Amino acid sequence: MAVMPDANALAEAARAASKGGLPPVEKWDPPFCGDIDMQIRRDGTWFYEGTPIGRHRLVRLFSTILKREGDAYFLVTPVEKVGITVEDAPFIAVDFTEDDGTLTFATNVGDRVSADADHPIRVERDESGEPSPYVMVRRGLEARIDRKSFYRLVDRGEVEGDWFGVRSAGVFFPIVPADELPD
Repeated sequence: MAVMPDANALAEAARAASKGGLPPVEKWDPPFCGDIDMQIRRDGTWFYEGTPIGRHRLVRLFSTILKREGDAYFLVTPVEKVGITVEDAPFIAVDFTEDDGTLTFATNVGDRVSADADHPIRVERDESGEPSPYVMVRRGLEARIDRKSFYRLVDRGEVEGDWFGVRSAGVFFPIVPADELPD
């Protein structure tokens, strides 16, 4: 009979694996053990068995063992891999600072990442034209940029060629075609 993984066992394995920083989940290829009833909602709230996980340190711990393969998300340890549900992006960029032309984002799980060629900013638009901005955080995992931060980005935007966008670390990130800007 297969043993279903649970959040407590995953948390203990994550604690053991994360000594000294982020665990090397990209190097781990454990067997798939099934899905666990864990969900990251669009607003960045993590749920386990339908209940919000209220302890920020536990959410941070789980975020360190999160891995993306294609469109699927998993919590991985050296010995097991379990599927979880992510509604949009697993993280939320809740603020940013600008220093010497580099934008550095802070996420809801404690990551800090500077937008650059390896950590691009991208903007998706839905059928109504509503923008959803994202920044790459780590290992294929993105943070959706919250509304207040996106408005601040737009305020510092500039037109380059046919695009309106922002620059960070010497890289231009397009937001919208310049001809769609209001007059």
